[in-house]
Amino acid sequence: MKIIPQGFFGRTILLILVPLVVAQVIVANAFFGNHWRRVHATMAHSLSGEIGTIMKFIDDGDIKTAETMATDLGIGISINDRVDRPKKNDNLSKAVGLLDSELSRQMARPANIYVDRSNRQISIDIPTNKNQIVTFDTTLYRIYSTSTEMFIVWLIGAILIVSLLVLPFLIMHNRSIRRIAHAANRFGRGLDAPGFTPTGSREIREAATAMINMKERIDRYNRTRTDMLNAVSHDLKSPLTRMRLAIETDSADKNALITDIDRMTTMINGYLAFARGEIPEIEQSTELPPMLIRIARDAAPDKKIITNFPDTPAQFYARPMALARAFGNIIENAARYAKSTIKISEFDTPTETTIIIEDDGPGIPDNKKSDALRPFVRLDDSRGSDTGGTGLGLSIAKTAIENHGGMLFLENSDMGGLRVRVVLPI
Repeated sequence: MKIIPQGFFGRTILLILVPLVVAQVIVANAFFGNHWRRVHATMAHSLSGEIGTIMKFIDDGDIKTAETMATDLGIGISINDRVDRPKKNDNLSKAVGLLDSELSRQMARPANIYVDRSNRQISIDIPTNKNQIVTFDTTLYRIYSTSTEMFIVWLIGAILIVSLLVLPFLIMHNRSIRRIAHAANRFGRGLDAPGFTPTGSREIREAATAMINMKERIDRYNRTRTDMLNAVSHDLKSPLTRMRLAIETDSADKNALITDIDRMTTMINGYLAFARGEIPEIEQSTELPPMLIRIARDAAPDKKIITNFPDTPAQFYARPMALARAFGNIIENAARYAKSTIKISEFDTPTETTIIIEDDGPGIPDNKKSDALRPFVRLDDSRGSDTGGTGLGLSIAKTAIENHGGMLFLENSDMGGLRVRVVLPI
């Protein structure tokens, strides 16, 4: 049998109640070990002094004065030759132990104390110097403070109040975590979780949001792979069919075959480049301006390159090869369609860095910008009729940027062409 609960709800209750109970027990021990004893000792000392004074009047024969004083003090007295009492007294009990010690210290005669707990009364039998027995009757509260019982009630009440206040919040937290677990289970089986929205504390909402983002990335990954398979089957089928037909009909033209082979090689290289974007890489401290300048010089040697970088560019941990492929595709795309000029800028904040790459080419129509970021989609009609490719350049760049937690946007440039804005977290 496991003592510690296995669920979040049970463990949280245990985490709250155990320290609370331990703290209350420590406080109770301190109270009973110090305050309780001092208060009760003072009360016992006061009552024993009153009894001692009354006994002096009785020993001196002044019974009337003793009775008057006892009445004023709320103590009943009776003088008897003999008292019928149980053999065992309550002198050693916790309730009257301090009173017994005070009576023994103040009077050199034995005193028998009996407690009537049902009526909350005590009776004290003390012998006189004439061999009689004086019985003092008074309330138990003369030596026992009710604040002790109230203190215990409040200790228990505090635990119950805290439990009642905490319980609704724990139920809400537990419900939020259960909803995340249910949604994650559905996501893991490839299903959606309709109506699932992050709720609960900030940390729980962040965990739920991260899980939703992870599912979206997985869905995007699966869609991309499906698109890639469709593109491979579509793009390779036509040249393979032509090559087979030419060979079977003995009408093969060497130059045509070489052209088809070159085109297939270009397509396969593009697919491999896209697949390499998912290969893990160790993160390193990265500074973008040197990388961007090197890529621009290699990709656009015949274009004018304008740069606008901060004096002290941001440094952050990233996968430099993946970023180099991403920015390489963006800059090569700009170099292919730019008329004469490419502008590269960097703007930094304490939390993110923004890279803007612009060209003065024909640009991309607003209604086709979203398509341009999809893999295997070619927009040659909008960017020039003599360009080829597999339609993977911007898609590869977008995937690499998103794998770094960033975002890529296609916008219209003031230079007349395309403006690619990349935002990366630092």
